[in-house]
Amino acid sequence: MGDRITLTGIEVFGHHGVLAHERELGQRFVVDVVLELDLSAAAASDDLADTVHYGELAGDVAAIVAGEPVELIESLAGRVADRCLADPRVIATEVTVHKPAAPLPVVAAEVAVTLRREQRAAASGLGHRTGAAVEARDGVGGASSGLGNRTGAAVEARDGVGGAYSGLGHRT
Repeated sequence: MGDRITLTGIEVFGHHGVLAHERELGQRFVVDVVLELDLSAAAASDDLADTVHYGELAGDVAAIVAGEPVELIESLAGRVADRCLADPRVIATEVTVHKPAAPLPVVAAEVAVTLRREQRAAASGLGHRTGAAVEARDGVGGASSGLGNRTGAAVEARDGVGGAYSGLGHRT
């Protein structure tokens, strides 16, 4: 499937983070969303009903980011991915949450987390999601990433990540 809808650079002020001042003062977050779905019906019909209304999706993404605070941007990205997959036409989604002002002990352009989730074709109808990627950009062109999987975990469960704060905006 090569059809995609992409929303890039949705900027929203939110109160997410592990540190008290992040939750108290808030900061800017930037979200990118890619939806994979079959767009052939919409291309043929020219009818909004045959596609995902990306204006509504953008508003929902903004509401999620501006809404209830979470400690981890991984959790925030998971909430956005779950919203994207609420439409059964969406086969998969990739969500990147950028945190330009992440409190780091080094100079870095930003921290970003990217999650990829897919609809399950199983007849169970449970809507489980699989796959995740986390990326921290070091500001000089390098990147470090960790790959993990989540199957059916609740977003509020912080995608199964636990432990002590590492100072890089995620838990280890």
